[in-house]
Amino acid sequence: MISSRTRRASLTLLAVASVLLAAVPAVADPPSITSKQAEAQQVLGQIHQMDVQLEKAIEAYDLATGRLGQIRQELKTNRFELSVAKRNLHRAQVHLGSQLRNLYMNGQEANSTLAIFLGSQNLDDVLNRLDTVSRVSDEETKVLGQVKKFRKAVQHHGAVLRTARASQEQIVSQRARDKASIESGLAERQRLLSSIKDQIVKLRQQEAARQAELRRQAEARLQQQALAQERQLTQAVVGPSAIAPATESSTGDVISVAPPPVYGGVVGVAMNYLGTPYVWGGSSPGGFDCSGFVMYVFAQMGVSLPHNAAAQYGYGTPVSRDQLEPGDLVFFDGLGHVGIYIGGGQFVHSPHTGDVVKISSLYDSWYAATYVGARRLT
Repeated sequence: MISSRTRRASLTLLAVASVLLAAVPAVADPPSITSKQAEAQQVLGQIHQMDVQLEKAIEAYDLATGRLGQIRQELKTNRFELSVAKRNLHRAQVHLGSQLRNLYMNGQEANSTLAIFLGSQNLDDVLNRLDTVSRVSDEETKVLGQVKKFRKAVQHHGAVLRTARASQEQIVSQRARDKASIESGLAERQRLLSSIKDQIVKLRQQEAARQAELRRQAEARLQQQALAQERQLTQAVVGPSAIAPATESSTGDVISVAPPPVYGGVVGVAMNYLGTPYVWGGSSPGGFDCSGFVMYVFAQMGVSLPHNAAAQYGYGTPVSRDQLEPGDLVFFDGLGHVGIYIGGGQFVHSPHTGDVVKISSLYDSWYAATYVGARRLT
C-alpha cells in the first residue's frame, strides 16, 4: 500500500514536471531529477512567470520608445516650419509697415487704409476691419492675405509643438516607469537565479545540447526544402521526365514542399543569430528582445517593421495554424511575444531575459496554450 508520504512525493514530482514543461520547453521528456533539482525547477517556474510579465513591460517600453522617436521627428519638423512661418510673417508685416508709411507720406489719411490702421487696437482688429471694407487695393489685399496666412501658420505650428511636447513628457514619464519596473523585475530574477546557481549550470548545458540538435534538424529540413524547390524549378523548365520520383525521409514520411511564401528566405537569416543573447530593448546582433529580433531580421530582407510585437501583428495577412509556412510570424501571450516560423512545427525567437535566440516548438505546453495567431508578410 502506498504511504501518504510517498503519495505526496509523487504529486510533487508531477507538479515539478509540469513547471518544467511550462518554463523550459523541451522536445523530449525531461530527465529524472533529484530533490534539489526539483526545487530548482520550482524556482524556474516562478522565474518563467516573471519573464512573461517582464516581456510585456519591455514591449510597452519598446512601443513608447518608437512613439518617442516619432515625436522627436515631429518636433524637429515643426520647429523648422515654425521658424519659416515666423520669418515669412515678419517680412509680410514689414511690407505692411512700408505701405503704412507711404500712405502717411502721401497724405492719404482720410478714407484710406491708413485710417483703418490708426483706428485699430491690434493686428486682429486690423485684419477684421479690412475684411469689411471695399476700398482696399489689390496690392493691399495680397499683402494682408500673406500676413493672415503666415500668422495662421505660426499659430498652427505653435499649437502642434505644444501638443507634441506634452505627449513627449507623458511618454518619457511612462518609459521611466516601465524602465524602473523592468529593472526591479530583473533584480528579483537575478536573486532567484542565484539561489539555484549550481542547478542552472547543469540545466543550461542540457538546453545547449538540445538546441544544437534542434538546429541540426532545422538545417537539414531547410536543405531538403531547397532541394525540393530546385526540382520544382527544373520540372517547370524541362518537364517532368527530368525529375526524380518523390523520396521518403528516414522516418518514412513523403517529402513534399508547398510553394514558399515571399519571405521564406528570412529563415536562413534568422538562423544565423541563434545563440545571440536576449537584451531588453535590443534590435541588433549585440542582443535582441523578441520584436527587436523580428524587426532586425526582416530589415535584412528590405522589410520595415515596428519594434513592438502587437504592432507587428497589424502587418501582412492572417494565416491559420495548419497553413503556416517558413517566414510567417507567430504570436503568443496576448500579442506580448513574437517569433518566426521555420517549419516542422518550430519557430525561432528571442524568448526572454537570461536566454538566447533559440528554436522552440509550437506544441510546447506554454506556447500551445498562449498561441494567438500568425501573419504572413507579402
